[in-house]
Amino acid sequence: MNIFVANLDYQVKTEKLKELFEAYGEVASAKIITDFGTGKSKGFGFVEMPDDVEARSAINSLNEHEINGRAIVVKEAKPRS
Repeated sequence: MNIFVANLDYQVKTEKLKELFEAYGEVASAKIITDFGTGKSKGFGFVEMPDDVEARSAINSLNEHEINGRAIVVKEAKPRS
């Protein structure tokens, strides 16, 4: 399952995002989206978890979880239309 994570502090790195989700199961990939020109974080990212049960558990547990003083938004990513 592809998971969308928003409202991230700009200092959160990909490794931290991956570690956060690994507490709930296997993480296939994690990525913080960055600005092409500056390389700075845009404050959101994606996590891919192969097991849907583990992914749903992570979504339910981490939505509104506070990281660096910010409550993150975690939900299933929807395909682009």
